[in-house]
Amino acid sequence: TTATSVWSMYKAGRREIYGFHFPDGLRENEKLPQTIVTPTTKARDGEHDEPVTAEEIIGRGLLTPPQWAEVTERALALFARGRDIAAARGLILVDTKYEFGLDRGGQIVLADEIHTPDSSRYWFAETYPRRFAAGKPPDSFDKDFLRRWVAARCDPYRDPIPPIPREVVAETARVYIDAFERITGDSFSVSQSETPVLQRIRANLSRYF
Repeated sequence: TTATSVWSMYKAGRREIYGFHFPDGLRENEKLPQTIVTPTTKARDGEHDEPVTAEEIIGRGLLTPPQWAEVTERALALFARGRDIAAARGLILVDTKYEFGLDRGGQIVLADEIHTPDSSRYWFAETYPRRFAAGKPPDSFDKDFLRRWVAARCDPYRDPIPPIPREVVAETARVYIDAFERITGDSFSVSQSETPVLQRIRANLSRYF
């Protein structure tokens, strides 16, 4: 949970969050009545994202009203599609992050990946009702395994990251392979290519740019 999350602010006593009013009595991990968009600005390196409302986005001139309407429509449509795919795999797409920007022609574009465990939280649908009723955290992909290991040894935003043991790397890979197979429904296969990973990523992206 980050400082920009709805639950962090709600737990601190706020009820007007991101331009929405939240009633008293909500519980952690409880499903909201409707899907909402919670925008933040993109922080510079070493800084934190800043929560903003739709009114602030338009008032600051970050987006025009039509642009904000388009971003909102696209975000909600993407989330609805991702939620349907997740449900078919026995998963709940809880929340996610989309990064939008403007290209040189002023058109709104979606950047970065979407719906991976890096930007999204997934819970296991089968056990969610039982664990929520018992006040327990939902079963999920533990994608923060590596992050916790690093954070216990340094400040990753300011300090050099120490060498990561092979067993930690292996466990992180296991979590991501499990997530890949559960989310996509496909079996994970290790590439036999001798081309370095970064070159393969650039080659795969080159067709779009």
